[in-house]
Amino acid sequence: MPVPFLGRLHPAEYLALVGSFLIIALEAVIRVFTLALPPFLVSLCYQASRRIFNRYSSPEQKRAENKKKSVSTSVREASDFVELCRLWGYEAEEHIVQTTDGFLLGIHRLQWRRGEEGQKVNSGPTSIKKRVAYLHHGLLMNSEVWVCLTDEQRCLPFELLERGFDVWFGNNRGNKYSKKSIHSSPTSVKFWDFSMDEFAFHDIPDTIAYILEATQQPSLSYIGFSQGTAQAFATLAIHPKLNDQVNVFIGLAPAMAPAGLSNGIVDSLVKASPSVLFLMFGRRSILSSATMWETIFYPPLFCRLIDMALAFLFKWQTKNISASQKLAAYPHLYSFTSTKSVVHWFQIIRNRSFQMYDDDVHQPMSVSTSQKYSKVAKYPTRNIRTPVVLVYGGSDSLVDIASMLKELPRQTVATEIPHYEHLDFLWARDVSTQVFQHVFDALDNFTDADHRAEEYGRYHLARNESLIGSGFTFVNHRGSESDASTIAGSNDGQPSTPRVYRHLAREDTMGNSPSGSLAGRPTDPATASAQGVRWADKAKPKDGEVGDDGVLVVKEKNGEKEEQGEKEKEQP
Repeated sequence: MPVPFLGRLHPAEYLALVGSFLIIALEAVIRVFTLALPPFLVSLCYQASRRIFNRYSSPEQKRAENKKKSVSTSVREASDFVELCRLWGYEAEEHIVQTTDGFLLGIHRLQWRRGEEGQKVNSGPTSIKKRVAYLHHGLLMNSEVWVCLTDEQRCLPFELLERGFDVWFGNNRGNKYSKKSIHSSPTSVKFWDFSMDEFAFHDIPDTIAYILEATQQPSLSYIGFSQGTAQAFATLAIHPKLNDQVNVFIGLAPAMAPAGLSNGIVDSLVKASPSVLFLMFGRRSILSSATMWETIFYPPLFCRLIDMALAFLFKWQTKNISASQKLAAYPHLYSFTSTKSVVHWFQIIRNRSFQMYDDDVHQPMSVSTSQKYSKVAKYPTRNIRTPVVLVYGGSDSLVDIASMLKELPRQTVATEIPHYEHLDFLWARDVSTQVFQHVFDALDNFTDADHRAEEYGRYHLARNESLIGSGFTFVNHRGSESDASTIAGSNDGQPSTPRVYRHLAREDTMGNSPSGSLAGRPTDPATASAQGVRWADKAKPKDGEVGDDGVLVVKEKNGEKEEQGEKEKEQP
């Protein structure tokens, strides 16, 4: 029998792998012991965790917890997607999509603005006609992550709904809303035998087909978060006809082939064989005990544990998400998925290739490279014809934008928000000002699936106007945690060149000064030249200066836009 990870790991990584086995075994023992406890002892554990948190928390942390306690509690305790929407006065519909391989996916729909309830939308010649937006979640998530916010104006789906969109939400097979198949039971190993390949070959295309049939529309706009973007990359790459049904693909915190993780334990798991990972986590749902621990720990302590885990795994600080938002959203963060889908991501990271799942674990014996006889197919993402608009965080360790742009069509547009991490695109206190206009610009200018050159020209014009502050002034109608943004311009490359914009954010309300960066630029001149991006090895231009890359930096202060030079001050 071959040794599954011989030659892949260094001695220190073997120790890390053994340590991870011990941690998982310890968690399993504690979990079994906890499940055997009577309910009153579980309640005592909850009370004890609350006392521990209150004892060691600072007064500032306690005030942050109580600031929006009522709203956070309502969002945290909401049982499902429909209840979350009702908290803000919106009625959601539930639909079932049967995939071509027999899985039943629960998806959701928001079609009515307040006061429109009961009216027909996209259901015949006499109904209200609305453009369709389809939102899809990330890894180990479900559709609830889009609507579990403590301010409705920071909720992208609600804003899209108020702008006249018919908004749909997808769910992957295996998660909370899609845990059923006509061929197998979720208690069987067969049910969980899926990876991202099945998402791309079945879940996404079948969901799009259902939505277009239900709305009687020729095309829709796709907005993905994290793995939701990877699923769209894969789907559009292998289904040419779908490119004629998706008028624009907007990727928030896009994921394709993330760089290796710095954490030793996780890095050892990435390099290990799938056999080792299946031995550790089983062949069904991964990390399924997370829901149990969420019910046992006092909510602020549970949030602290999540923050510690994110810092440990990805070095995320989560400073852009308020304490009240974490209390509300973290209980909705996790949903079920297969161990195989996580193994698939580890293969992608290890091989640095956005590839299909590698089933051939034991390669043929050869003294030369095994790729001569067996090579896993990559998703042909350069074949995508749908306009691709990416918005990513400069502080997101899971995004390698330079490598991503090399694998995407040359008309791809990428915009960096330097101080943003991964989850900030869902729940940051200033997400409405930092992110939403990028989404609206793309939706407003790519309106059909013809993908004409005029649409690209119109989009880049609107994009430039928004970035320099002359075409967009955010008006806060409802009051929020949001902070105003400071925006910088773009590089002015050829239409066929990937465009990378810099979005330079000012200090947030917590006093954290986000660092500016070269806006998704490659970190070496050679790579920059290959991508058509101009390189300047010098300091970032100051406020009002135009750098060598043609970027005009504009800052907003005290309600006025201050532009140094010949331009006069304007009111926002």
